[in-house]
Amino acid sequence: MSENTPALPAAREQLNGLSFGMLLLSPDHVIQEANPSAESLLGMSFRRMQGKSFLEILDFAQPDVLERLRDNDRQLVARGIDVTVGERDLRLNITMSTLSNHPGWRMATLSDASQGERFEEYERRGQLRGPAVLAHEIKNPLAAIRGASQLLARKVGEGEAPLTTLIADEVDRIAQLIDRMQRLGRERAEPVGPVNLHAAIRRAHETVRLTSDATVAWREEFDPSLPPVLANEGALVQVLVNLMANARDACAGVVAPQVTVRTRFVSGMVMNVIRLGRPVRLPIEITVSDNGPGIDPAIRDDIFEPFVSSKTNGQGLGLALVQKLVRDMDGRVSHERDDAGGWTHFRINLPMAR
Repeated sequence: MSENTPALPAAREQLNGLSFGMLLLSPDHVIQEANPSAESLLGMSFRRMQGKSFLEILDFAQPDVLERLRDNDRQLVARGIDVTVGERDLRLNITMSTLSNHPGWRMATLSDASQGERFEEYERRGQLRGPAVLAHEIKNPLAAIRGASQLLARKVGEGEAPLTTLIADEVDRIAQLIDRMQRLGRERAEPVGPVNLHAAIRRAHETVRLTSDATVAWREEFDPSLPPVLANEGALVQVLVNLMANARDACAGVVAPQVTVRTRFVSGMVMNVIRLGRPVRLPIEITVSDNGPGIDPAIRDDIFEPFVSSKTNGQGLGLALVQKLVRDMDGRVSHERDDAGGWTHFRINLPMAR
């Protein structure tokens, strides 16, 4: 090695630099080592994990996965595994590798499978650009159709007037749908800065309240000590309006409809943002919950995909737009159904303004 060659990082430094969690497990499944990413992902320090069983800290919902994890001689690659760590529900990608020179010892790697920044995100953006371009081309003839319907309305009798009104209304509806498609295909994110979270929530709540006659009980459970979030205020208000309106509509049919909006500080929430090439801490959490019947289980895993909707007349663009706007702010949005308690939760995690 020449004098100008930098020193090779030690093994510990290499493990600490990984963006995914790594745990070293002894033959009896006890955690012997953990890197900082594992601490952040699980929301637990190595000091609390050390000496405890991996299967004690992570409560796995799938019995078949748990059985495979108990086999020390078996390698495992599992994606989208639901686990509970303390009071937190996570969806993880897990790999379990054996150490050939140390029988029974294994290395476990963990990454967040529920976060928005997946590798296929880039492919999706490419797919959304096509509809956005097409939407732009459709708008011109739509404007011509609407103008023609207005001219026609001046020449027809009163009996035909409802038909020209129907044409204009349908053109407006299609134009609004196209506007949403264009927003989904927009690549440039809005600029971010410090935003007062609770002011944004109250602004969104006022908008939803004024546009609805539904009798819904609204509850606020705020942590007043939270610092400003790093976000775009307009985009954040739009996200909250969409989630609150969805929650209001979802519980409108129950006996005592209720929507709860919570804010809190959470430690350990980290997302690997591909665009930035580094992990971002997301300690500010907003949860919008409703006591409605919940989303159809058949579409729960795809609820943030464009054109997927649980509403009878839904267009399936509201939650897709929510996910895009949250991603543009380097945040994360997730959905969870508590069947036992009868609640549906949508959670947003955002970075803290420096």
